[in-house]
Amino acid sequence: MNYPFPVPDPIPLPAPVWLFKILNVVTLGLHFVALEILIGGLLIVAILNYFGTKSGASLEVNRAASLMARRLPIVMTYVINLGVPPLLFTQVLYGQALYTSSVLIGLWWISVIAILMLAYWLLYKIAERTEENRSAWHLTIGTWLLIGLIARIYATNFTLMLRPEDWQSLYENSALGTMLPMNDPTTTPRWVTMLTGGFAVAGVWMIWLSTTSRASETVGAYLSKLGGKIAAVFFLLQLGAAYWVFLAQPDIVKEQLTSQSLYLITGYGWIVLTVALIALSAVAIVRKPSLFLSWSGASVVLLSMLTMVLYRDGIRDITLLVKGFDVWDRNIVTNWSVVAIFLVLFVVGLGVIGWLLSVVMRSKEEGEIKLNPSFATESTKEITK
Repeated sequence: MNYPFPVPDPIPLPAPVWLFKILNVVTLGLHFVALEILIGGLLIVAILNYFGTKSGASLEVNRAASLMARRLPIVMTYVINLGVPPLLFTQVLYGQALYTSSVLIGLWWISVIAILMLAYWLLYKIAERTEENRSAWHLTIGTWLLIGLIARIYATNFTLMLRPEDWQSLYENSALGTMLPMNDPTTTPRWVTMLTGGFAVAGVWMIWLSTTSRASETVGAYLSKLGGKIAAVFFLLQLGAAYWVFLAQPDIVKEQLTSQSLYLITGYGWIVLTVALIALSAVAIVRKPSLFLSWSGASVVLLSMLTMVLYRDGIRDITLLVKGFDVWDRNIVTNWSVVAIFLVLFVVGLGVIGWLLSVVMRSKEEGEIKLNPSFATESTKEITK
């Protein structure tokens, strides 16, 4: 059955659909990596801070919590900046569906800005308190809940855009956009997949931090082993959550996903890469931290995220096509000179992001771990021994 999607913008697309899709997959994959580091990193910091501020806690726990917390505001910067391009590319390709769903949950959708600003401010407070070995776990959990709420709003919007059959009734019930529809069977599985992936990717991030940050040898070893354990467990859980997402799809969507070679390759490719990440995480548990292990984990995470995003894109295209929306059926007038300039600037932009990351890694931050008197005493004892 075809549904009455709004009429597309009469202005033709300035570039081929396939180019917008490639750009969308690449930028969304990078955004998801940063987002999952933030989601998982927040809860890990909360747990470490809770136990680290108790009497008798080991020095490594406190230092690990502070080291991670200091970097969370930087991670948030990449979450935001890498999240804008894929949202714009999605609006270009799926505007008739996405604009409609955004308006239908308008109050929630616009509230993301205020929630994000509050969460960003709290990240700096968390970093400040963990540096001073003060309790910050309650702030951290609160921030995680705020980020989780934003994730839920996004998941709702990007599933509602696939359900034009619900638009009319939702508008009749709440013309002001105050309702979040809860009847979509795929929203919760998608949300759980991202949350479990957050712990898993944050675990790989801890392995990466063990060698790329200015952590001491003992803190680096602690980060690597704990990160390996967290990543191994939650990558296994994410496999189950992803299968739940597949089962929640309509039968016709599942049939198309299993019959088209592109999505078969990306689906099985993601499973293979996830198993490889579980293996790398297991190695991190029993081996000393190494640059090879850190960068291997980071590279495989990025590849697995790109395959997951491509498979997700297939779910969206197939679902919309069944309901009468063909994303490939667009009027296109390509200005290749403008496209070439854009691509050059795009590559330069990615290069600048990489350079900024390298600067952050190489820079010697004054007071990387600010020790309070109790820390200083314990450190002096360790040196004396």
